[in-house]
Amino acid sequence: MAAPEQGETIEESPVGWVAEHVRRYVATDGAEGDRYQDYDALLVTTRGRRSGILRRTALYYGRDGGDRIVLVASNGGAAAHPNWYLNLAADPEVEVQVGAERFRGRARTVSGEERSRLFELMTKVFPRYAGYQRDTDREIPVVVIERA
Repeated sequence: MAAPEQGETIEESPVGWVAEHVRRYVATDGAEGDRYQDYDALLVTTRGRRSGILRRTALYYGRDGGDRIVLVASNGGAAAHPNWYLNLAADPEVEVQVGAERFRGRARTVSGEERSRLFELMTKVFPRYAGYQRDTDREIPVVVIERA
């Protein structure tokens, strides 16, 4: 993802409760919103694959080792991948905010044994992921973000 141009805006999720969560997270520099319903949450900013607009959403996350961030593109078990995932699949350069810390990263979808291991890790972080996988025919993508 190219660096935001001066004055370039970032659009929050079109889902009302997610947008409110993101606004609170940003307004408090991560002091509020880094925990959501008792789970660790971060903000990820992607560039829209068709629009080119920066888009930000809040997601639950885990860690694999010290700096590797792990995300699950569950979309609540829906048949389609979430837009944030489609955006980072098209342009893997992302911005991440964990609490007050912000950094650029590069995302990649994992597969095989690595996916299995990390999906299991993430079901311990957020147990509903296991049910979401059972509810859909698609293999839910697991994403690793490493600092750029």
